[in-house]
Amino acid sequence: MSIEGNAAKHAIQSKLESQINTAEAKLQTLKARAEAAKANVEVAAIGNLLAQTVALHQKLQALQKSGADRWDQAKADFEAKIAGFEKSVKEVEAKVKLR
Repeated sequence: MSIEGNAAKHAIQSKLESQINTAEAKLQTLKARAEAAKANVEVAAIGNLLAQTVALHQKLQALQKSGADRWDQAKADFEAKIAGFEKSVKEVEAKVKLR
């Protein structure tokens, strides 16, 4: 893979990692709010999503190791997972804000 290709791949991986970290920070804030409000359902949902961040970090590492022949498909799959994860975070965030 060319230097430009490697740089582009690295930029995409950094962006995806940033998305995970941003969602993880939101979840930590939401968890604190939900715990303060004693919102047990939301606390459980947030705990589940926080556990998913570990899996997302692992999948990102696998993406980073994927070869050029599998990169595009692996990237697309991962971006879909991130989109679904971020949607779940927003849903929980909306519930916590309602309290």
